[in-house]
Amino acid sequence: MKLKRMFLATAAALGLATSAQAVELEVTHWWTSGGEAAAVAEFAKAFNENTDHTWVDGAIAGGGGTARPIMISRIIGGDPMGATQFNHGRQTEELIEAGLMLDLTDVAEAEGWADIVNPSSLLASCTVDGKVYCVPVNIHSWQWLWLSNQAFADAGLGVPSNWDEYVAAMPALQEAGKIPLALGGQAWQANGAFSVMAVALAGEENWLKVNSGKDASVAAGPAYTKVFEAAAAAREFSKDTNVIDWNLATAKVINGEAGGQIMGDWAQGEFAVAGKVAGEDYTCLPGLGVTEVISTGGDAFYFPKNDDPEIEAAQKELASLMMSKAVQVAFNLKKGSLPVRGDVDLAAANDCMKKGLEILAEGNILISGDQVLSADTTGQIDDLMTEFWSTDLSAADAQARYADIIASAD
Repeated sequence: MKLKRMFLATAAALGLATSAQAVELEVTHWWTSGGEAAAVAEFAKAFNENTDHTWVDGAIAGGGGTARPIMISRIIGGDPMGATQFNHGRQTEELIEAGLMLDLTDVAEAEGWADIVNPSSLLASCTVDGKVYCVPVNIHSWQWLWLSNQAFADAGLGVPSNWDEYVAAMPALQEAGKIPLALGGQAWQANGAFSVMAVALAGEENWLKVNSGKDASVAAGPAYTKVFEAAAAAREFSKDTNVIDWNLATAKVINGEAGGQIMGDWAQGEFAVAGKVAGEDYTCLPGLGVTEVISTGGDAFYFPKNDDPEIEAAQKELASLMMSKAVQVAFNLKKGSLPVRGDVDLAAANDCMKKGLEILAEGNILISGDQVLSADTTGQIDDLMTEFWSTDLSAADAQARYADIIASAD
Protein backbone atom coordinates (compact mmCIF):
# COMPACT_ATOMS: atom_id res chain seq x y z
CA MET A 1 0.00 0.00 0.00
CA LYS A 2 2.96 2.34 0.58
CA LEU A 3 3.86 2.26 -3.12
CA LYS A 4 0.24 3.00 -4.04
CA ARG A 5 0.11 6.04 -1.75
CA MET A 6 3.42 7.28 -3.09
CA PHE A 7 2.30 6.75 -6.69
CA LEU A 8 -1.03 8.53 -6.24
CA ALA A 9 0.61 11.41 -4.42
CA THR A 10 3.23 11.75 -7.13
CA ALA A 11 0.61 11.54 -9.86
CA ALA A 12 -1.43 14.26 -8.23
CA ALA A 13 1.60 16.50 -7.68
CA LEU A 14 2.75 16.10 -11.25
CA GLY A 15 -0.69 16.48 -12.73
CA LEU A 16 -0.80 13.00 -14.23
CA ALA A 17 -4.20 11.66 -15.17
CA THR A 18 -5.52 8.70 -13.19
CA SER A 19 -8.43 6.70 -14.53
CA ALA A 20 -11.78 7.37 -12.89
CA GLN A 21 -13.01 3.88 -13.68
CA ALA A 22 -11.38 0.49 -13.27
CA VAL A 23 -9.92 -0.85 -16.50
CA GLU A 24 -8.88 -4.34 -17.53
CA LEU A 25 -5.67 -3.67 -19.44
CA GLU A 26 -4.37 -6.42 -21.69
CA VAL A 27 -0.57 -6.50 -21.81
CA THR A 28 1.11 -8.62 -24.49
CA HIS A 29 4.68 -9.88 -24.22
CA TRP A 30 6.79 -12.94 -25.02
CA TRP A 31 8.10 -13.66 -21.52
CA THR A 32 7.11 -17.27 -20.90
CA SER A 33 10.17 -19.01 -19.42
CA GLY A 34 10.39 -19.54 -15.67
CA GLY A 35 12.63 -16.55 -14.98
CA GLU A 36 10.75 -14.31 -17.40
CA ALA A 37 7.37 -15.22 -15.92
CA ALA A 38 8.63 -14.45 -12.42
CA ALA A 39 9.84 -11.05 -13.59
CA VAL A 40 6.74 -9.96 -15.52
CA ALA A 41 4.65 -11.00 -12.51
CA GLU A 42 6.26 -8.10 -10.65
CA PHE A 43 4.76 -5.66 -13.16
CA ALA A 44 1.34 -7.28 -12.86
CA LYS A 45 1.52 -7.25 -9.06
CA ALA A 46 2.44 -3.57 -8.94
CA PHE A 47 -0.34 -2.63 -11.36
CA ASN A 48 -3.01 -4.67 -9.60
CA GLU A 49 -2.03 -3.56 -6.09
CA ASN A 50 -1.29 0.10 -6.71
CA THR A 51 -4.05 1.11 -9.10
CA ASP A 52 -7.74 0.32 -9.39
CA HIS A 53 -7.10 -1.57 -12.61
CA THR A 54 -6.43 -5.18 -13.56
CA TRP A 55 -3.48 -6.54 -15.55
CA VAL A 56 -4.74 -9.04 -18.15
CA ASP A 57 -1.76 -11.13 -19.14
CA GLY A 58 -1.32 -11.70 -22.86
CA ALA A 59 1.81 -13.85 -22.96
CA ILE A 60 2.68 -15.21 -26.41
CA ALA A 61 4.95 -18.26 -26.44
CA GLY A 62 7.74 -18.67 -28.94
CA GLY A 63 9.84 -15.59 -28.34
CA GLY A 64 9.91 -12.23 -30.03
CA GLY A 65 10.15 -13.64 -33.53
CA THR A 66 6.77 -15.30 -33.06
CA ALA A 67 5.15 -12.61 -30.94
CA ARG A 68 6.04 -9.44 -32.82
CA PRO A 69 4.13 -10.24 -36.03
CA ILE A 70 1.05 -11.12 -33.95
CA MET A 71 1.30 -7.90 -31.98
CA ILE A 72 1.82 -5.76 -35.07
CA SER A 73 -1.05 -7.46 -36.91
CA ARG A 74 -3.43 -6.73 -34.05
CA ILE A 75 -2.41 -3.09 -33.82
CA ILE A 76 -2.65 -2.52 -37.57
CA GLY A 77 -5.90 -4.50 -37.75
CA GLY A 78 -7.71 -2.31 -35.23
CA ASP A 79 -7.61 -4.73 -32.29
CA PRO A 80 -4.99 -3.06 -30.09
CA MET A 81 -3.94 -4.34 -26.70
CA GLY A 82 -3.45 -1.95 -23.80
CA ALA A 83 0.32 -2.29 -23.74
CA THR A 84 2.86 -4.38 -25.56
CA GLN A 85 6.50 -5.31 -25.29
CA PHE A 86 9.04 -4.58 -28.00
CA ASN A 87 12.81 -4.34 -27.87
CA HIS A 88 14.62 -1.03 -27.67
CA GLY A 89 15.31 0.26 -31.12
CA ARG A 90 13.69 0.35 -34.53
CA GLN A 91 11.02 -2.35 -34.34
CA THR A 92 8.13 0.12 -34.03
CA GLU A 93 9.19 2.82 -36.49
CA GLU A 94 6.39 2.22 -38.95
CA LEU A 95 3.73 1.92 -36.24
CA ILE A 96 4.74 5.27 -34.77
CA GLU A 97 4.88 6.90 -38.20
CA ALA A 98 1.35 5.62 -38.84
CA GLY A 99 0.13 7.33 -35.68
CA LEU A 100 -0.79 4.08 -33.93
CA MET A 101 1.18 4.54 -30.69
CA LEU A 102 0.27 6.67 -27.68
CA ASP A 103 2.44 9.71 -27.01
CA LEU A 104 3.87 9.46 -23.47
CA THR A 105 5.76 12.75 -23.53
CA ASP A 106 3.63 14.31 -20.79
CA VAL A 107 4.43 11.44 -18.41
CA ALA A 108 8.12 11.43 -19.34
CA GLU A 109 8.49 15.17 -18.84
CA ALA A 110 6.49 15.27 -15.61
CA GLU A 111 8.63 12.54 -14.07
CA GLY A 112 11.95 13.70 -15.50
CA TRP A 113 12.79 10.54 -17.41
CA ALA A 114 15.49 12.39 -19.32
CA ASP A 115 17.36 12.92 -16.05
CA ILE A 116 17.07 9.39 -14.67
CA VAL A 117 17.30 7.01 -17.65
CA ASN A 118 20.87 5.75 -18.01
CA PRO A 119 22.23 5.41 -20.64
CA SER A 120 20.33 8.14 -22.44
CA SER A 121 20.33 6.09 -25.66
CA LEU A 122 17.50 3.98 -24.21
CA LEU A 123 15.14 6.93 -23.96
CA ALA A 124 16.41 8.19 -27.32
CA SER A 125 15.25 4.88 -28.82
CA CYS A 126 11.77 5.67 -27.50
CA THR A 127 11.82 9.18 -28.95
CA VAL A 128 10.65 10.14 -32.43
CA ASP A 129 10.52 13.77 -33.56
CA GLY A 130 10.96 14.89 -29.97
CA LYS A 131 8.08 12.82 -28.59
CA VAL A 132 8.39 9.83 -26.25
CA TYR A 133 6.44 6.73 -27.31
CA CYS A 134 7.62 4.02 -24.93
CA VAL A 135 8.89 3.31 -21.44
CA PRO A 136 12.24 1.49 -21.32
CA VAL A 137 12.12 -1.04 -18.50
CA ASN A 138 15.54 -2.68 -18.44
CA ILE A 139 19.03 -2.91 -19.84
CA HIS A 140 19.70 -6.30 -21.33
CA SER A 141 23.11 -7.18 -22.67
CA TRP A 142 23.86 -9.99 -25.07
CA GLN A 143 27.55 -9.86 -24.16
CA TRP A 144 27.78 -12.84 -21.80
CA LEU A 145 29.14 -16.36 -21.73
CA TRP A 146 27.53 -18.60 -19.08
CA LEU A 147 29.54 -21.59 -17.88
CA SER A 148 28.48 -24.61 -15.82
CA ASN A 149 30.97 -25.17 -13.01
CA GLN A 150 29.62 -28.72 -12.62
CA ALA A 151 30.20 -29.63 -16.27
CA PHE A 152 33.84 -28.59 -16.10
CA ALA A 153 34.34 -30.38 -12.78
CA ASP A 154 32.83 -33.56 -14.25
CA ALA A 155 35.30 -33.31 -17.13
CA GLY A 156 38.20 -32.78 -14.73
CA LEU A 157 38.73 -29.24 -15.95
CA GLY A 158 39.05 -25.85 -14.35
CA VAL A 159 36.46 -23.24 -15.27
CA PRO A 160 37.77 -21.10 -18.16
CA SER A 161 38.36 -17.39 -17.73
CA ASN A 162 38.10 -16.42 -21.39
CA TRP A 163 36.96 -17.58 -24.84
CA ASP A 164 40.30 -19.12 -25.87
CA GLU A 165 40.44 -21.27 -22.73
CA TYR A 166 36.83 -22.30 -23.30
CA VAL A 167 37.49 -23.34 -26.92
CA ALA A 168 40.55 -25.30 -25.80
CA ALA A 169 38.37 -27.18 -23.29
CA MET A 170 35.63 -28.08 -25.77
CA PRO A 171 37.13 -31.42 -26.95
CA ALA A 172 37.56 -32.62 -23.36
CA LEU A 173 34.01 -31.59 -22.52
CA GLN A 174 32.76 -33.58 -25.50
CA GLU A 175 34.79 -36.61 -24.48
CA ALA A 176 33.20 -36.38 -21.01
CA GLY A 177 29.74 -36.60 -22.59
CA LYS A 178 28.96 -32.92 -22.29
CA ILE A 179 27.62 -30.55 -24.94
CA PRO A 180 30.47 -28.04 -25.18
CA LEU A 181 28.36 -25.14 -26.47
CA ALA A 182 24.58 -25.07 -25.98
CA LEU A 183 22.76 -23.28 -28.82
CA GLY A 184 19.02 -23.44 -29.37
CA GLY A 185 17.45 -23.59 -32.79
CA GLN A 186 15.79 -20.17 -32.99
CA ALA A 187 17.23 -17.74 -35.54
CA TRP A 188 17.80 -14.90 -33.09
CA GLN A 189 19.98 -17.15 -30.93
CA ALA A 190 22.30 -17.93 -33.84
CA ASN A 191 22.52 -14.26 -34.78
CA GLY A 192 23.06 -13.20 -31.18
CA ALA A 193 25.85 -15.69 -30.57
CA PHE A 194 27.63 -14.55 -33.72
CA SER A 195 27.30 -10.89 -32.78
CA VAL A 196 28.78 -11.50 -29.33
CA MET A 197 31.71 -13.30 -30.94
CA ALA A 198 32.14 -10.41 -33.37
CA VAL A 199 32.39 -7.84 -30.58
CA ALA A 200 34.94 -9.94 -28.69
CA LEU A 201 37.02 -11.26 -31.59
CA ALA A 202 36.79 -8.51 -34.22
CA GLY A 203 36.71 -5.72 -31.64
CA GLU A 204 34.18 -3.09 -30.70
CA GLU A 205 35.44 -0.59 -33.27
CA ASN A 206 34.99 -3.01 -36.16
CA TRP A 207 31.61 -4.14 -34.86
CA LEU A 208 30.46 -0.51 -34.83
CA LYS A 209 31.78 0.09 -38.33
CA VAL A 210 29.73 -2.83 -39.60
CA ASN A 211 26.53 -2.43 -37.60
CA SER A 212 26.29 1.31 -37.11
CA GLY A 213 28.35 2.48 -40.10
CA LYS A 214 27.11 -0.26 -42.47
CA ASP A 215 30.71 -0.68 -43.70
CA ALA A 216 30.63 -3.75 -45.96
CA SER A 217 34.40 -3.61 -46.54
CA VAL A 218 34.99 -4.34 -42.85
CA ALA A 219 32.35 -7.07 -42.92
CA ALA A 220 34.24 -8.67 -45.82
CA GLY A 221 37.68 -8.04 -44.33
CA PRO A 222 40.15 -9.98 -42.17
CA ALA A 223 38.68 -8.96 -38.79
CA TYR A 224 35.38 -10.62 -39.64
CA THR A 225 37.10 -13.55 -41.35
CA LYS A 226 38.48 -14.37 -37.91
CA VAL A 227 34.96 -14.29 -36.46
CA PHE A 228 33.41 -16.50 -39.13
CA GLU A 229 36.21 -19.04 -38.85
CA ALA A 230 35.88 -19.12 -35.06
CA ALA A 231 32.11 -19.56 -35.34
CA ALA A 232 32.56 -22.37 -37.88
CA ALA A 233 34.86 -24.16 -35.43
CA ALA A 234 32.50 -23.60 -32.50
CA ARG A 235 29.42 -24.87 -34.34
CA GLU A 236 30.97 -28.34 -34.48
CA PHE A 237 30.65 -28.43 -30.71
CA SER A 238 27.06 -27.19 -30.59
CA LYS A 239 25.39 -29.71 -32.91
CA ASP A 240 24.15 -32.00 -30.14
CA THR A 241 22.12 -29.35 -28.29
CA ASN A 242 18.89 -30.60 -29.90
CA VAL A 243 16.54 -27.98 -28.44
CA ILE A 244 14.77 -25.03 -29.99
CA ASP A 245 14.03 -22.60 -27.16
CA TRP A 246 16.82 -20.60 -25.57
CA ASN A 247 15.76 -21.43 -22.02
CA LEU A 248 15.98 -25.15 -22.74
CA ALA A 249 19.56 -24.61 -23.87
CA THR A 250 20.16 -22.65 -20.66
CA ALA A 251 18.67 -25.55 -18.70
CA LYS A 252 21.39 -27.81 -20.09
CA VAL A 253 24.00 -25.47 -18.62
CA ILE A 254 22.10 -25.31 -15.33
CA ASN A 255 21.91 -29.12 -15.15
CA GLY A 256 25.57 -29.61 -16.03
CA GLU A 257 24.74 -31.26 -19.35
CA ALA A 258 26.44 -28.46 -21.29
CA GLY A 259 29.65 -26.58 -20.69
CA GLY A 260 28.40 -23.15 -21.64
CA GLN A 261 26.09 -20.90 -23.58
CA ILE A 262 26.43 -17.51 -25.24
CA MET A 263 23.26 -15.76 -24.17
CA GLY A 264 22.03 -12.45 -22.85
CA ASP A 265 21.79 -11.69 -19.16
CA TRP A 266 18.15 -12.77 -19.12
CA ALA A 267 19.64 -16.24 -18.61
CA GLN A 268 20.23 -15.18 -14.99
CA GLY A 269 16.51 -15.42 -14.37
CA GLU A 270 16.61 -19.13 -15.22
CA PHE A 271 19.57 -19.75 -12.92
CA ALA A 272 17.74 -17.91 -10.13
CA VAL A 273 14.52 -19.94 -10.54
CA ALA A 274 16.65 -23.11 -10.39
CA GLY A 275 18.22 -21.94 -7.14
CA LYS A 276 21.73 -21.66 -8.59
CA VAL A 277 24.28 -19.25 -7.13
CA ALA A 278 26.51 -17.07 -9.27
CA GLY A 279 30.18 -17.78 -8.66
CA GLU A 280 29.44 -21.15 -7.08
CA ASP A 281 27.22 -23.09 -9.47
CA TYR A 282 27.91 -21.07 -12.58
CA THR A 283 30.36 -18.53 -13.92
CA CYS A 284 29.60 -15.52 -16.07
CA LEU A 285 32.09 -13.92 -18.44
CA PRO A 286 31.16 -10.52 -19.88
CA GLY A 287 32.49 -10.02 -23.38
CA LEU A 288 33.46 -13.73 -23.49
CA GLY A 289 36.17 -12.85 -20.96
CA VAL A 290 37.98 -11.01 -23.76
CA THR A 291 36.60 -7.50 -23.36
CA GLU A 292 34.54 -6.26 -20.43
CA VAL A 293 31.67 -4.57 -22.22
CA ILE A 294 27.91 -4.72 -22.07
CA SER A 295 25.50 -3.83 -24.82
CA THR A 296 22.59 -1.62 -23.86
CA GLY A 297 19.66 -3.32 -25.52
CA GLY A 298 16.61 -4.46 -23.66
CA ASP A 299 12.87 -4.18 -23.51
CA ALA A 300 10.39 -1.34 -23.69
CA PHE A 301 6.62 -1.13 -23.46
CA TYR A 302 4.52 0.73 -25.98
CA PHE A 303 0.89 1.68 -25.60
CA PRO A 304 -1.23 1.44 -28.76
CA LYS A 305 -3.68 4.29 -29.25
CA ASN A 306 -7.21 3.69 -28.06
CA ASP A 307 -10.27 5.91 -28.38
CA ASP A 308 -11.31 5.27 -24.77
CA PRO A 309 -9.97 8.00 -22.41
CA GLU A 310 -10.27 5.63 -19.43
CA ILE A 311 -7.97 3.14 -21.12
CA GLU A 312 -5.52 5.90 -22.04
CA ALA A 313 -5.39 7.07 -18.43
CA ALA A 314 -4.74 3.50 -17.25
CA GLN A 315 -2.00 3.13 -19.88
CA LYS A 316 -0.21 6.18 -18.53
CA GLU A 317 -0.55 4.90 -14.96
CA LEU A 318 1.15 1.67 -16.00
CA ALA A 319 3.90 3.55 -17.81
CA SER A 320 4.57 5.60 -14.69
CA LEU A 321 4.65 2.52 -12.44
CA MET A 322 7.07 0.69 -14.72
CA MET A 323 9.56 3.53 -14.31
CA SER A 324 9.12 3.84 -10.52
CA LYS A 325 12.07 2.94 -8.30
CA ALA A 326 10.43 0.07 -6.40
CA VAL A 327 9.11 -1.62 -9.54
CA GLN A 328 12.40 -1.17 -11.40
CA VAL A 329 14.23 -2.98 -8.60
CA ALA A 330 11.68 -5.78 -8.15
CA PHE A 331 11.39 -6.50 -11.86
CA ASN A 332 15.08 -6.39 -12.75
CA LEU A 333 16.22 -8.52 -9.82
CA LYS A 334 13.96 -11.27 -11.14
CA LYS A 335 14.75 -10.67 -14.82
CA GLY A 336 18.53 -10.66 -14.45
CA SER A 337 18.71 -7.34 -16.26
CA LEU A 338 19.92 -3.94 -15.11
CA PRO A 339 17.51 -1.11 -14.24
CA VAL A 340 17.19 1.85 -16.58
CA ARG A 341 17.22 4.19 -13.61
CA GLY A 342 20.61 5.21 -12.34
CA ASP A 343 19.31 6.12 -8.89
CA VAL A 344 18.08 2.82 -7.46
CA ASP A 345 19.55 0.56 -4.77
CA LEU A 346 20.55 -2.89 -6.00
CA ALA A 347 22.32 -4.16 -2.91
CA ALA A 348 20.58 -7.51 -3.42
CA ALA A 349 22.18 -8.02 -6.84
CA ASN A 350 24.13 -11.26 -7.40
CA ASP A 351 27.78 -11.43 -8.49
CA CYS A 352 26.98 -11.41 -12.21
CA MET A 353 24.59 -8.47 -11.97
CA LYS A 354 27.21 -6.60 -9.94
CA LYS A 355 29.71 -7.19 -12.75
CA GLY A 356 27.23 -5.67 -15.17
CA LEU A 357 26.62 -2.68 -12.90
CA GLU A 358 30.36 -2.07 -12.57
CA ILE A 359 30.83 -2.17 -16.34
CA LEU A 360 27.89 0.19 -16.79
CA ALA A 361 29.30 2.58 -14.19
CA GLU A 362 32.65 2.59 -15.97
CA GLY A 363 30.93 3.51 -19.21
CA ASN A 364 32.09 0.41 -21.09
CA ILE A 365 28.87 0.17 -23.05
CA LEU A 366 27.98 -0.66 -26.62
CA ILE A 367 24.78 0.19 -28.44
CA SER A 368 22.57 -2.79 -29.23
CA GLY A 369 22.19 -4.10 -32.76
CA ASP A 370 18.41 -3.57 -32.41
CA GLN A 371 19.08 0.14 -32.20
CA VAL A 372 21.11 0.46 -35.40
CA LEU A 373 19.76 -2.21 -37.76
CA SER A 374 16.26 -2.24 -39.22
CA ALA A 375 13.95 -5.18 -38.64
CA ASP A 376 14.36 -6.15 -42.30
CA THR A 377 18.17 -6.22 -42.11
CA THR A 378 18.07 -8.11 -38.85
CA GLY A 379 15.74 -10.66 -40.41
CA GLN A 380 18.13 -11.23 -43.31
CA ILE A 381 21.02 -11.78 -40.92
CA ASP A 382 18.87 -14.10 -38.78
CA ASP A 383 18.17 -16.26 -41.83
CA LEU A 384 21.84 -16.39 -42.81
CA MET A 385 23.00 -17.26 -39.30
CA THR A 386 20.40 -19.99 -38.94
CA GLU A 387 21.72 -21.60 -42.10
CA PHE A 388 25.34 -21.07 -41.11
CA TRP A 389 25.07 -22.58 -37.63
CA SER A 390 22.90 -25.52 -38.71
CA THR A 391 24.61 -26.60 -41.95
CA ASP A 392 28.11 -26.97 -43.36
CA LEU A 393 27.98 -23.59 -45.12
CA SER A 394 31.61 -22.49 -45.28
CA ALA A 395 32.90 -19.54 -43.32
CA ALA A 396 34.03 -17.84 -46.54
CA ASP A 397 30.65 -18.19 -48.27
CA ALA A 398 28.77 -17.05 -45.17
CA GLN A 399 31.03 -14.02 -44.81
CA ALA A 400 30.51 -13.02 -48.44
CA ARG A 401 26.73 -13.19 -48.04
CA TYR A 402 26.91 -11.30 -44.77
CA ALA A 403 28.93 -8.50 -46.38
CA ASP A 404 26.30 -8.26 -49.14
CA ILE A 405 23.55 -7.83 -46.52
CA ILE A 406 25.53 -5.08 -44.76
CA ALA A 407 26.17 -3.35 -48.10
CA SER A 408 22.42 -2.91 -48.62
CA ALA A 409 21.46 -2.48 -44.94
CA ASP A 410 19.15 0.32 -43.86
